[in-house]
Amino acid sequence: MRILIVGAGAIGGYFGGRLVEKGEDVTFLVRKKRKQQLEQSGLKITSVHGDMEATPTLLLSGEDCTPFDVVLLSIKSYQLEGAINDLKPYVSTDTMIVPLLNGISHIKKLVEAFGEDSVLGGLCFIETTLDSDGTIVQSSPIHDLIFGERDGQVTERIRKLEALFSDTRATFQLSKNINQDMWHKYSFITALSGVTSLFRAPIGPIREQESGFRMTADLLNEISTVMKKVNAPIKSNLPELQLEKMLQMGHSMKSSMQRDMEKSFPTEADHLQGFLLEKALEHQVETPILHAVYANLKIYEALLD
Repeated sequence: MRILIVGAGAIGGYFGGRLVEKGEDVTFLVRKKRKQQLEQSGLKITSVHGDMEATPTLLLSGEDCTPFDVVLLSIKSYQLEGAINDLKPYVSTDTMIVPLLNGISHIKKLVEAFGEDSVLGGLCFIETTLDSDGTIVQSSPIHDLIFGERDGQVTERIRKLEALFSDTRATFQLSKNINQDMWHKYSFITALSGVTSLFRAPIGPIREQESGFRMTADLLNEISTVMKKVNAPIKSNLPELQLEKMLQMGHSMKSSMQRDMEKSFPTEADHLQGFLLEKALEHQVETPILHAVYANLKIYEALLD
């Protein structure tokens, strides 16, 4: 099967690189600047799971190429509209699109663009970044990609995809409940990115302060309340489960949003916190901490301009 990775950054470059390492037929759809960088230095991964280097197959938007069997969409939410336009020539009715974006609202946009059947569910858990020369640096044990049919069925095509991903030096896991998995990830990353960006600190120092711990717990409860109002398929004790998970994280763990702010990059505030705030207002749910988090991010973005 032919695989197209949209983006060769920290996430797409890592999982795509591991598939290249395995010997799969992988092409990266990239921007001109990243293409030049990869042509000069190759695709490089430095990881606790083993380093790798490869000469990747690259594709620029608009170049001729037949449709792919599988698309892994590893971009930021604010790049989604451009990515959809770039993707259209390379997607057929048989293409399986696996989005790895945080949040949930991108699913509707992808379905509108490519059809209900083409869009699978997907998410990942990984801590990666690009260093100054474009090398992908992955330093924690977790490198998990989770995928599945959004209706929970174990179809023939999803079994083929599972076989394609097997024996890769990363964890590719088939889920029979991917919708719940995506909503749970959405809750977790919205809270983690919210408090770490608000306090400009890793999770360790935040949870060690009583006020920081309480604010994190309260934010998780606010998020869960909103999600229940929109009938999201989440567990009733999700805030407690996710707070415990945050207590177990490494002391120096940062969210990708916090790292983006440190680099003066845009954030996914509208896609993550903003979407939930819209739903909170619709359902008249009080979310003071979520408002504070969102205000902090939007003020930061305004100052970037």
